[in-house]
Amino acid sequence: MFWSKNYTFLKTVFLYTITAFGGPQGHLGMLKKTFVQKKYISEDTLHDLFAFSQILPGASSTQLITLIGYKRGGFLLSIITLLIWILPACILMGALSFLISSNAHESFNASLFKFIKPMTIGFLLFSFYGNFKLSVNNKITTIIFLLSTFLTLLFFKKPWIFPLLIVLAGIVTNFSSKRIPSTTDLKPKIIQWKNLWLFIFIFVIAGFLSESARKNEWQNRNAFNVFENFYRFGSLVYGGGDVLFPMMLDQYVARPTDKQTQIKNPNSIKISNSDLIVGFGMIRAIPGPVFSIGSYVGGMAMKDKGKLNQFYGCVLGSIALFLPGILLLYFFFPIWENLKRYVIIFRAIEGIKSVVPGFICAAAIYLINDLFSASTKMEFIFSFLIFFSTFLILIKTKLPPPILVILCLLLGFIF
Repeated sequence: MFWSKNYTFLKTVFLYTITAFGGPQGHLGMLKKTFVQKKYISEDTLHDLFAFSQILPGASSTQLITLIGYKRGGFLLSIITLLIWILPACILMGALSFLISSNAHESFNASLFKFIKPMTIGFLLFSFYGNFKLSVNNKITTIIFLLSTFLTLLFFKKPWIFPLLIVLAGIVTNFSSKRIPSTTDLKPKIIQWKNLWLFIFIFVIAGFLSESARKNEWQNRNAFNVFENFYRFGSLVYGGGDVLFPMMLDQYVARPTDKQTQIKNPNSIKISNSDLIVGFGMIRAIPGPVFSIGSYVGGMAMKDKGKLNQFYGCVLGSIALFLPGILLLYFFFPIWENLKRYVIIFRAIEGIKSVVPGFICAAAIYLINDLFSASTKMEFIFSFLIFFSTFLILIKTKLPPPILVILCLLLGFIF
């Protein structure tokens, strides 16, 4: 009965999944075309769900498609919808981690993926441009943006900088005069506290086990470290998958290359700058959620431990990255009608959103600085032309992102 009733809807979800290119910027428009036009959900309800997904950390596109399934058929349908949405992209990105870490990669990486890095910077600038226009629109948000950019660059190797700036920005904008009246005459909703307690429990236990594994040099310590890292990323990310990049760049590239850190923790997980950039570039060529990058980076983090452990890394990275946002979604959604009317929420979100372009801008500056280390003058000029061209093409045209990825791969192969 369940399958016959929901077969057509799930088929629609699958067709949407394999055609949803363009990242979060393009997903909302495709959702309207796919689910609103087919009468699975009204446009007003879709906009309401979209607004709700913006106040939660995690993958907003994933939360939105999951909520559509939840509104249509309850918890079970939402879980099946979620799996259909994330599995294809996670499988593809996990497979890419095996390709990149293979011996074949060593021979053609320098040429084939040579221009993926500047292209990725172009995508980051495009994401920054969209987030800046949406979130930085008054004096206080401008100040928060500038300070978050400067402080992120200054303390890029410090793990506390991202959560600290998020919390401080939310506090600062609560002193604003933004008027959204609090409402106290609504009937209280039944709160499913178990989801919130589970979220907190996993966060604490993952941190404890990861630190214990690091200090005591457990044999499978990397698995505990990867799960904690990705669960923390998924708990703190606001503004879409592009915000993951500066966090991962800090965790796996910037901090492990610091000499002092290596002395304290010589076995820290390291991923090369080029490998990380290849993953964030290639994810533009596949449909589905940007958070599927967790499968790739998780695999790359475990690649030195053997193929089986690399597979475990893909699975752990995917689960840990998506899990926090989904747990918070099921906790907060039943009380959304109450929650969305409280001024403290909207004032805090205003500040948090203005921090996001600061994170992305800092990551772009960090990577642009690396372009100056190009091996030849011609490669340097080409790299700058590509990242500026990528940015201009994205804001001025509707050229699909996968086409840009293919063009950059061809340029790398030719030159």
